Amino acid sequence: MFSNVAWFMQTFAIILLPFSSAATTSEDRESHGPVLSYITSIWHNRLFLYSAVALIFGIWFSVKALQKKSVPSATNPLSQEPVKSSDSAKDTVAHVSGVKIFFGSQTGTAKGFAKELLDEVEASGLPCDIIDMKDYDPDDHLAYEGTNKTVCVFLLATYTDGQPTENAEWFCKWLEEASTDFRYGKTYLKGLKYAVFGLGDSVYTGHYNTVGKNVDKWLWMLSAARIMTRGEGDCNVVNSKHGNIQADFTAWKMKFMNRLKKLAKGDKKSCSGNCKSGGSCKNKTKHEHRHEERKEHVIQSINTEEDLFESSSDEEESGLQDEGKGPVVDMEDLGIIMNGVKKAKSKDEEQMVKLSKVNGVKMAEDKEERREMITPALRDALSKQGYKLIGSHSGVKLCRWTKSMLRGRGGCYKHTFYGIESHRCMETTPSLACANKCVFCWRHHTNPVGTEWRWKMDPAEKILQESLEKHQTMIREFKGVPGVKPERYEEGLAVKHCALSLVGEPIMYPEINVFLRLLHSNRISSFLVTNAQFPQEIRNLVPVTQLYVSVDASTKDSLKKIDRPLFKDFWPRFLDCLKALGEKKQRTVYRLTLVKAWNVEEMLAYADLIAMGQPDFIEVKGVTYCGESTASSLTMANVPWHQEVVAFVQQLADMLPQYEIACEHEHSNCLLIAHTKFNIDGEWWTWIDYERFQELVQTYEDSGGEQTFSSLDYMAKTPTWALFGAEEQGFDPTDTRFQRRNKTKNISGC
Repeated sequence: MFSNVAWFMQTFAIILLPFSSAATTSEDRESHGPVLSYITSIWHNRLFLYSAVALIFGIWFSVKALQKKSVPSATNPLSQEPVKSSDSAKDTVAHVSGVKIFFGSQTGTAKGFAKELLDEVEASGLPCDIIDMKDYDPDDHLAYEGTNKTVCVFLLATYTDGQPTENAEWFCKWLEEASTDFRYGKTYLKGLKYAVFGLGDSVYTGHYNTVGKNVDKWLWMLSAARIMTRGEGDCNVVNSKHGNIQADFTAWKMKFMNRLKKLAKGDKKSCSGNCKSGGSCKNKTKHEHRHEERKEHVIQSINTEEDLFESSSDEEESGLQDEGKGPVVDMEDLGIIMNGVKKAKSKDEEQMVKLSKVNGVKMAEDKEERREMITPALRDALSKQGYKLIGSHSGVKLCRWTKSMLRGRGGCYKHTFYGIESHRCMETTPSLACANKCVFCWRHHTNPVGTEWRWKMDPAEKILQESLEKHQTMIREFKGVPGVKPERYEEGLAVKHCALSLVGEPIMYPEINVFLRLLHSNRISSFLVTNAQFPQEIRNLVPVTQLYVSVDASTKDSLKKIDRPLFKDFWPRFLDCLKALGEKKQRTVYRLTLVKAWNVEEMLAYADLIAMGQPDFIEVKGVTYCGESTASSLTMANVPWHQEVVAFVQQLADMLPQYEIACEHEHSNCLLIAHTKFNIDGEWWTWIDYERFQELVQTYEDSGGEQTFSSLDYMAKTPTWALFGAEEQGFDPTDTRFQRRNKTKNISGC
């Protein structure tokens, strides 16, 4: 600026020199020196100097204004219509250079989704890369993703306790710290375009999809721009919007691809023209930025458990525009919207608060408002697995050991240990729902899960009647099948035993006691299995022929890892269930499932748990591998050999002074440890006198529960072939063992 002024002054001096020379008299030139004479002449003609300066500045500003007008504008400020350019210039503009898909996966589901999305993006003609988050350094690369017009997609699974998966831990930790670190600043990721899809399970209400929500929030706090609303996939088929997590992702993927195509064409959301200031659209960008900053400040103050308001959603923006509001939400409007969300949420919670207690299980007061447990998608999935579904929450399935014994090929371990006739046993459940998501689940977690009863409820009479009918129908299908023994076929039509261990948690069914009484009134024995998360329900149970508690681990950490329970207080519940089992007078069993490298080295802890519940029997069984599943990381390497199970049982029995190994069923990779009270005069009495049990339970019911009985009142002698160390290894010699040459994977669940 100072150089310009000096240039002007020099120019003015040169221009005025003739004037000053003409005005100066000869007398003055004689009396003064040349320099002083020159300055004096300028002072005397200063009016001319001021006029010249004003003239020069006016000319200079006019030239600059004309130059500015001559530059072509990108848009017409009045109509906001783009100025037409040549087709060649249009073709050179790339609005999206490519897509990068980041995945955080524990069991492989998110990784599989990433591959699906990769195929879709590449088919659209855009370059695409899949990135494992553990191989990506966000500190070095993430900020540059916004400068090369890349769209970043984050597919993030939520793992135990709402934590990121192992491969996403570092990325999430860095992003969380960067979002609140002043050294990065709130505009660190400005220009980055992103979309998030979270994978979670809504039964974990305290931390459902928290990783996806947090990453979305942290990116937004660093000024990254969402291109669409965060998507959420739900493993809980009951609450899944589209039936299952795969369908949830497919629906989100279609929306993402539509949005990506629009971005690739350069399409942007248009301004609604409803600026708060009432000014023209040329101020819209600045106005939006100001409101985005104010909105960010408000939303950050909202409790972290509340969902973030996402103004980038196509659906949400269209809804706002329909109401006369633009895509930018003012402070006043945001308050109204958030109040509406909270009111709707409180209304839903009020409906859930209206609960009553039936058999210690919470139920909604209005039965008509509750949903059915079996959704159409769930019905299809379970039907394909061979389930015969009953009503809205029950099912029955033919066990492979039932089929085996019909053909004279041997029964299951319950036949060896307790004298059950496998071909007369019905495997069913009055509740497909469960409170755990065990890694060795036979059904690959296609069944619903929950911590309380919140579905419509069918009467116990209907469940039992249809269970018997469907079971008999499945038995009739074996009529005339080669190898099926006619006498066993006729016996199989008359159900004598009921194993309430098909899937789910039978004890969750509010009318479980009614169901048990109906079984006993039909002279059917009851074998009930519970996963040790409902202690009060165990205490409320009427006498059961044999009551099982699954003890899949002996420490809090290993139980959490193996059973993956839904309850936050799962360990106190687990211990209380063992104590409740110890209060029962009828036969009780601990069922231990050994998972190699996971729970086989906790001998002392197992001994302590056994001392707590004092069960009559302890079944120890090697885990059954049910094939690959995205719901579990279990492999064949986790299945122990039979000799490894035997070695474990021998060590455990040596630590239990009141217990000894009684029976073995090598075919099922299972052994039975029994309390020494069942060893009478050197002979084991682990079998059950089922007729005697029916007499005792009838007397109990007739006396109103006053005349009770114990497990010793209905025991029977165990045959020698069933004992541990016998040559038969638990196989009934009256049957013929059948060995398959090409064994397939056993997914029967027995």
